[in-house]
Formats: sequence, structure tokens, C-alpha cells
Amino acid sequence: MKPPTIHPIEPRIVLRASEVWKSYDDGSITVLKGVDFAAREGQTVALCGPSGCGKSTLLHLLGGLDEPDRGSVAVNSTELSRHRSRLNLLRYDIGFVFQLHNLIPDLTLQENCLIPTVAAGINRGAALARLKHLTDRTGLSHRLHHRIQKLSGGERQRTALCRALMNSPRILLADEPTGSLDEETSSTVFQLLLDIAATEGVTLVMATHDRALAARCDRLVDMHDGRIREPQPD
Repeated sequence: MKPPTIHPIEPRIVLRASEVWKSYDDGSITVLKGVDFAAREGQTVALCGPSGCGKSTLLHLLGGLDEPDRGSVAVNSTELSRHRSRLNLLRYDIGFVFQLHNLIPDLTLQENCLIPTVAAGINRGAALARLKHLTDRTGLSHRLHHRIQKLSGGERQRTALCRALMNSPRILLADEPTGSLDEETSSTVFQLLLDIAATEGVTLVMATHDRALAARCDRLVDMHDGRIREPQPD
């Protein structure tokens, strides 16, 4: 008897945008035009395209930082418009890394990274243990008590990565996280993002203009003029 065919179970979809439209300036500038997008658990996805194509806007909608004019966005199968608390979503489920890191320059690395844990009510001992783990991973342990203004660009971006991961989110969104770095530092930070996403089982969606870096992700998604498409395999 022929053995039954076993089909692998695909990881569940954790992020979905359905027919999403977004405009600004009272509708005079349309940035997203009916975008459909989905990311599965544990995937690394690169959004590529020229400046102004809608990459950052899509990330902001996926992360609950903005709302679509039309269409829907769902995180873990729950539409954001129906989510009990968008603030809790941002505290626990999603981490965000911005191009310009958005750290507080007069605070130390440790103080910046502990801010999200205080907001989430995480025990200080547990938060410090998590920070030690992340700074060991990112090579920043020796910089814990240095103020942000004393850190290099690469160290600041690695600090922003640590801060985004402090509450152990299952989804990490990164908006041009290497755009302000030199080529060598960009490559290092990008690989660090991929390594941490893999070891922690995080779904990573990253906007980048660098297609060579994007090719390291599981998927590359092209955006152009507010629309989205994926390159077809050769």
C-alpha cells in the first residue's frame, strides 16, 4: 500500500493587510493603493522600493502606529480596529526599530532599554536579565552605563534593536534600520537582526532600499507607487 502523502503545515499568518489604502493632506497624496500583504510566523520579509513608494507607511499601519483610510490590518488574526488595546499590542506583541533609532540622548543605554519594561510592568530583575542577554548578543555589555550621545551610529542602532526586543515581542518591524549607517556597519547590523529573529523565532518585516541586504531575507517584496508585488522566481 502506498503511504499517505504528508503535506507540511505552513506557519500561521501573523500579519495581514487587506486592500489597504492610505492618503495624506486631505486625500491629495495617496501613498498606498489597495495593498494586500501577509507575513507568516518566523518569516523574515524585506520590503524594497524607492523613497516614497509606501514602505514606511505600510510598516506604520502593520504596527498600529497609524490607521488605513480603507481596508483592514490584522495582527495574530485580530483586526487592529477591533483590538482591545492598541497600546498593549505595541507593548507586548510588536517591536519597532526606526531608521534614526529615536533614543533619548541624555539617558544611558540601560535607561533607554528599560523604558518599555517599566511601561509594561515587568519586574526590574527580569528586565535587567533580559537586557544582559540582549546586550551580550549585540556586543554592547560594556556600554550599558554610557549615554546615547556617546555611542557610535552602529551602537545606537544596536541599542534600538535591544530596546525593541526587551518585552520579547513575536513580531519585529524595522524601518530602514541601516539607512543611516556606512556599508560595513549596515551589513553587521542587518545580519544581527536576522540572527536574533532566527534564534528568538521572531517574524521580521523590514523596509530597506538595499536589495543586496534584502536578498538575505526569506522573502523580498517590491513596492512601487503605492502598490506591492513579489518578484517571480526564475
